[in-house]
Order: sequence, then structure tokens, then C-alpha cells
Amino acid sequence: MSRIGKKPVTIPSGVTATIEGGQLSVKGPKGTLAMALRDEISYTLEDGAISVKPGNATKAARAFWGMQRTLVQNLVTGVTEGFSKKLLITGVGYRANAQGKNLKLQLGYSHDVDFPVPEGIEIKTPDNTTVEISGIDKQKVGQVAAEIRRWRKPEPYKGKGIKYDGEFIFRKEGKKK
Repeated sequence: MSRIGKKPVTIPSGVTATIEGGQLSVKGPKGTLAMALRDEISYTLEDGAISVKPGNATKAARAFWGMQRTLVQNLVTGVTEGFSKKLLITGVGYRANAQGKNLKLQLGYSHDVDFPVPEGIEIKTPDNTTVEISGIDKQKVGQVAAEIRRWRKPEPYKGKGIKYDGEFIFRKEGKKK
């Protein structure tokens, strides 16, 4: 029995949700998001909330129940508040600069890395060592952050590289003399 799946997703004022053609669409002040509906799960719109329940008693339906409810919640949160991730760059000479639809990264390579910003994502660089990624789609924001981080993951000796804000890098000890 899913504890998360039991709770209905409340729809705040200013947000509209529609279920049609096997797709759930949520429209809010920040934009519109849509999600394909699973056959194993039944979705109902009632009393300003979206209820998610297993469509049958199979193990697969119970397995998808909580996840589908969370995905519906992410749609509603995305169109009202949006999502953001913050990356921190550590290292001598490592810096980032947002230039229009590109993010220019200098990460110690012999060349600069130009990262094209996907549609629906906004990237800001308040200073040279901070990258803020924001958008309405949680999956897309996380994917862009992971792709930027992949260019120079933090190394365990000096901690140089790109890390998430709040991420702890386990540091190794050097040689003992």
C-alpha cells in the first residue's frame, strides 16, 4: 500500500488540469506541462485535486502507483514554482559564463567548453564559479545539471571540479611522511 499514492495532488488556484487522450496536461502561470498516462493506473480530477489509484490489483499497478502520483505532483509544482539546481565550480582558473543560449565553461582543458542551453531551461551565472539552472520540468533541469557536471566531476584529492550545491566530496588523504 503506497503512502504517497494515497494522498491526492491538490491543484492550486490559477492552475488548470485536463485528462484527455491518454495524457494529463497541467497549465499554470509558468507554462504548460504534459505527461502520458499509464494503463495500470487510474487518474481522476475531482474537487480541485487529482487522485491517483491503481487500476487493478496487479503487482505492476501497485509498483507504479506512488511514482505516478509523484510525477503528477512534479507537473503541478513545475507550472507554479518551477525547479532549480545550483552548481559550484572549484579550481584555479575554472569558471563559467552564460552567453545567450550558450554556457561557456573553462575547466582546465586546452579549449573552452561551449554547452548549448536546451529549450525550456534558463541558466544564470551570478559569479564565475556558480551556475544556476532553472526550468519548469524537473527531469530536464536535473539532466542539464548532470550533463554540465559530467565535464569535470569533483576529484577526491583537492576537490576540484563541478559539484552540486550542498554535495559533500569525500576527500582522500595524501601521502604520509
